[in-house]
Amino acid sequence: MRGIAYDRFGDESVLQLRDDLPEPPVGPDTVLVRTRATGVNPVDMGIREGHLAGFFPHHFPIVPGWDLAGVVEQVGPAVVDFAPGDEVFGYLRRDDVQWGTAAELVPAPQRCLAHKPESLGFTEAAAVPLAGLTAYQALTEALDVQEGDRVLVHRAAGGVGFFAVQIAAALGAHVIGTASPRNHGFLRDAGCAEVLDYAGGPISGQLSERVDAVLDLVGGPALGDAPDQVRSPARIASVVDPVVRDLGGRYVFVRPEQHDLEELGRMADAGQLRVHIARTFPLAQTVDAQRLVAEGHVRGKVVVTLD
Repeated sequence: MRGIAYDRFGDESVLQLRDDLPEPPVGPDTVLVRTRATGVNPVDMGIREGHLAGFFPHHFPIVPGWDLAGVVEQVGPAVVDFAPGDEVFGYLRRDDVQWGTAAELVPAPQRCLAHKPESLGFTEAAAVPLAGLTAYQALTEALDVQEGDRVLVHRAAGGVGFFAVQIAAALGAHVIGTASPRNHGFLRDAGCAEVLDYAGGPISGQLSERVDAVLDLVGGPALGDAPDQVRSPARIASVVDPVVRDLGGRYVFVRPEQHDLEELGRMADAGQLRVHIARTFPLAQTVDAQRLVAEGHVRGKVVVTLD
């Protein structure tokens, strides 16, 4: 089987394109998917460098990637929601780290998948799961965003932020995003009512009034200003910095959830959620794809395609 894999933790030099990977097992609750595209996310580099070794069992060789879009090849005997030939997308965070999505065949727990939205191609669909679920769960669960809320999204032009802006707008919120000036028009087109320059001084000083909810996608010193941006610290959520708990807010660690994937698909088909692909790479250039994401200034998503 062809795919990208690595045999030890390290920088991008450990990634290898291989033709000799074993075909993955298909357990009772497993959906074997033939990959058409896979998204690239910052967590892929964190895993490769060993930063999550204390959270999940790791088994080498490791195939990177948690985002997937493809076609069902085979299903286990307990699978009831999918059949061979179905077009699917999903967030494949398993209980261990080994069988990622940057390979021709991927064993996916059925709970991690949903049917692909009809309005999205495989490349677009592969960009949605991890970032889209992160935004959706943070806004609807941690922040309980309601119609009429003023919602501030930090780093709004990035992978999670761009989805968060659109989802919050679809929920009826007044959305304020932070970004560099070159991305202000991009975010207004996505649904931001206001856009602030993150380099223009403390965001709390740029707001005309405090907001109802803050979604932090930056962490560090920027998170320290959040209590002055929001009416109640209980409605601060961060997906990058657990220190938010010390401020009285919520830390969000995204989880696979079929219902939420289906809702993202419904929003896409309803025209409420669009995907911005910053760049695509073929499988053989996965190193370049990860390097681009690691630079931290991508507008939208980076996707690796398999043909």
